[in-house]
Amino acid sequence: MGPIVLLVMCFSVAVADRKMTVAEKLQEDADLSQFLALLERNIIANTSIHYRQMTLFAPTNEAFQRYTGDMDDNLVLYHISNLATTLTNLDYAISSELDGNPPLWVTRRRDTMHDDIYVNNAKVYVSRSYQAYNRNNKRQVLHVIDQVLHPLQPHGPGSISSPVYNPNAYQFLEHSDVFNIGQHRLRSFRQKVNQLQKNKVFNADGRHTFFIPVDEGFKPTTRSDLIDEKVVDGHVIPHHVLFTHATPDSQEFETLAFGDNVKVIISFSTTMNGREEINYVKSNTVAGDAKHSRGVVLADIVRANIPVKNGVVHLIQRPLMVVDTTVIDFLKEKEDGPLCKFYEVIMDLGANNQFYTELTLAKDITLFAPSNEAWAEFSVQNIIRNHQKLMEILNLHLVRERLPMDAIIHNNMNQIYQAPTALARKYLYFNVLTHGQNQTLTVEGGGVNATVTLPNIAATNGFVHIIDRVLGVPYTTVFEKIKTDPMLNITYNLGKRQMFNHQLNDMEHRYTYFVPRDHAWLKFQIRHPSAYKALFKEDFGYFTKQILERHVIRAGRSYTVSDLKLLANETHAFLLPTSRDPLRLRVKESDKNYYVEWNGHWIHVFRPDVECTNGIIHVIDEPFVLESDIRATGAADRLRLAYTLISLLISIGFLRILDN
Repeated sequence: MGPIVLLVMCFSVAVADRKMTVAEKLQEDADLSQFLALLERNIIANTSIHYRQMTLFAPTNEAFQRYTGDMDDNLVLYHISNLATTLTNLDYAISSELDGNPPLWVTRRRDTMHDDIYVNNAKVYVSRSYQAYNRNNKRQVLHVIDQVLHPLQPHGPGSISSPVYNPNAYQFLEHSDVFNIGQHRLRSFRQKVNQLQKNKVFNADGRHTFFIPVDEGFKPTTRSDLIDEKVVDGHVIPHHVLFTHATPDSQEFETLAFGDNVKVIISFSTTMNGREEINYVKSNTVAGDAKHSRGVVLADIVRANIPVKNGVVHLIQRPLMVVDTTVIDFLKEKEDGPLCKFYEVIMDLGANNQFYTELTLAKDITLFAPSNEAWAEFSVQNIIRNHQKLMEILNLHLVRERLPMDAIIHNNMNQIYQAPTALARKYLYFNVLTHGQNQTLTVEGGGVNATVTLPNIAATNGFVHIIDRVLGVPYTTVFEKIKTDPMLNITYNLGKRQMFNHQLNDMEHRYTYFVPRDHAWLKFQIRHPSAYKALFKEDFGYFTKQILERHVIRAGRSYTVSDLKLLANETHAFLLPTSRDPLRLRVKESDKNYYVEWNGHWIHVFRPDVECTNGIIHVIDEPFVLESDIRATGAADRLRLAYTLISLLISIGFLRILDN
């Protein structure tokens, strides 16, 4: 082998072993072709990648396809920093190469399994980060991101029309007319900030989040009079730069208006309207005064994630903290608002229907309002065509008193709280679930258990709580209901014995099930501890099943309490067939509560008429258990003990025979 051939082979091996430069990596990755094309069109960027140290934040081709902003050749400079910075070394901000060197803000969002890293509102694909040295021996780092970074840009090409580069929040507010923020105008809020001499709040150095309401949000014009220094402070979150994707929904942050008397916190929430993502911000005045009402004010973010020198600005549809609308005004405030479907359903009953009129005129109400997604359920769509049934369902969502979430939780501390609704003799029942420091409120009405997803929206005449289901439209079988209802755990667990529960999924029959709630079984345990313990023993499944059979009527129809009252009043008992023995009942109503008389005892019906797709549940305060059932379990207990002793004696005798 000649020396020239050997030299060529050595050179080929060296080239093969050499690590690709970042420029070569971009050329090799087809998913970054649009970013590479943008980079090559810009003289500064194209030169820098061959000769300088740098960090590149490269959006994928899919990110460019979603991007709706201006695409001039300088956009790539906002994706480049003149320092080579790995993910480990990324600080809270890094300077870009765009004119004025505006910062790119870095967020580390800790999840249960790993940390997610965001640059402005773009998520970094951590596994695709890459670093190498270029031909000029300068270190370079490539990070792939899922969004195009969107700088704050002036109108028109270049930046010659802008009086300021890299503005802070106040400079942006003061000169907002020259920046490309669509049709939005900020003059009303700017006027209030200057009038109240609060410009220092928006001029503050550091890293903050600012919410600025657009001019359309100052209707009626009297709304402006309600904005004072404290309200302006309630539009600023200090020491946190919060972009929408990088911030978890419902995480709460203290505002500048968090002091000794007034305490205001802010959080984000996200919903989908078809394929469109809608971001909301809510201010929650957890402690107020005479001028600042307690409760939540919800505003959608009409233009999110505007980066500025001292943080990020979000333009919002209306001012936060200001409570100046009624419940019905909130429902109809925006055509695509979070409760627009609910408002449509109400108006389908006619412009002056009874429910609309009450929402308009009532002074103290609480509305549990189903979200837009809740009305899309198939079972709900069938119901709303029946206007009489729909009116009943709507009234089930209305309570004629003010019930903020903390009042419900307080009322629920010692007993299950129930609130009468606008539907006669129908109540809402509440349950509070605690997860660490967080509390989730659930509400049941008409057999449907819903979660309160957004509580305490304040109105001048009450409160609105947004819930995730339409109450009164059943969507579970009797089996699914007792399995998921937190008040019926013990009966469900007893029904696991001998597969008793399985029949309750049957859709060919209709069930009426008198279900003792957990509280009823615990009272039974205090009175009959040994019998209660026996019910859960494996070899007493037969007795347990017999007791539960007495509580269930399986027939061609199910029975509401009103149905039963017609059949069996206080003076006349009625026999209902069960698979155990006929259930002899009488029914009475007293002080808006129902009672059933069984075996000489009047038993309170705690929750009547819990509707399911294949029947009705009546939650009762005492199980249908006879003294003979208790004796039977006791006898069975003695029989089991005797059997165990006999088995033991036989075993001992058998061992002795073996010994002999």
